Amino acid sequence: MRTLRTAPTRRRGRTGLAAAAVLALATSCSLVGTGEDDPAAVESTDGGGATSEPGGEVVLLTHDSFALPDQVVADFEAETGIELTIRPGGDAGALTNRLVLSKDNPQGDAVFGIDNTFASRALEEGVLADTDDDAVAWPDGVEQYALPGDDEQRLAPVDNGNVCVNVDTSWFAENGIEEPESLDDLTDPAYEGLFVTPGAATSSPGLAFLLSTVAEYGEDWPTYWEDLVANGAQITSGWTDAYQGSFTQGGGKGQRPIVLSYDSSPAFTVAEGSDESSTRALLDTCFQQVEYAGVLEGAENPDGAAAVVAWLQSPEVQAALPESMYVFPVVDGVELPADWARFAERPTDPYEVDPAEVAANRDDWLREWTDVTTR
Repeated sequence: MRTLRTAPTRRRGRTGLAAAAVLALATSCSLVGTGEDDPAAVESTDGGGATSEPGGEVVLLTHDSFALPDQVVADFEAETGIELTIRPGGDAGALTNRLVLSKDNPQGDAVFGIDNTFASRALEEGVLADTDDDAVAWPDGVEQYALPGDDEQRLAPVDNGNVCVNVDTSWFAENGIEEPESLDDLTDPAYEGLFVTPGAATSSPGLAFLLSTVAEYGEDWPTYWEDLVANGAQITSGWTDAYQGSFTQGGGKGQRPIVLSYDSSPAFTVAEGSDESSTRALLDTCFQQVEYAGVLEGAENPDGAAAVVAWLQSPEVQAALPESMYVFPVVDGVELPADWARFAERPTDPYEVDPAEVAANRDDWLREWTDVTTR
């Protein structure tokens, strides 16, 4: 990868969390297996020698884009005895802020949706429980998405994708204009007024795009943004406004044929009966985004929360991710939908900024970005 250049809470201990997580990972395989194992009937042992079973209510805090098929959730609840309550709230940034502000009185047991642009803040603020000294056996392929520096495996990778500039290929063909290919091209007068992006201060893909420019231009990234704004780039509050509202291939009557979206987006712009997508991702503009799940420190039901985290890495959930949340699974061997295998081309060398760099500079970068884009 390309890297940077220049209710009242009963606080509980974490003694049994590692064992619960290992148990949950082992039993999650039975969700799509022979059915001979009953996760609800397997006991785990906490540090005091008592036994406990997965079960009870687990409150899962998520971002607004969390979605899984009802049947997948129902099967999990039936097989584990867990009552899963899902509470969405904002995007990855808003979710992380929510966790930090309520860390002394956590509003849930588990969390899904913290991404690698905000993960360092969640870890630094101590909102996540660790797995003590016992390593959790993640499924094959997951380890490559582990957050650097998270030695306690407090954040379990669940899905990944790449935030990339997308273009409406049909618009460019109809207008006889060559399509852009790079970040530099977006500041070219040939593309004046054609680009729309969600803002870095209000959107996790917007922040990912800012980090792409930091990785590409180093300390000169503000100059790039000055040029981008001068070239008529539109900045919206979120992805929906950008893609569905302003993009020519979105759901509305947009007028801009260049948009910040994802590497998976072209798989969803294939007209019925067609064998071609009307959009493509510019693979030299991408920033890898990984989403994580974890057990909250002070959770009321840490054993159940660990089972939920493990379930999110299970084959059933991983297989549902592409069509439910438009992201790629992290587990090896999960079959992708046919359109994804053909049209969701992935970058081989996406941008990356070290989480430590993000943690140290995020607030300053966002302040400067806001200043540059609102002059």
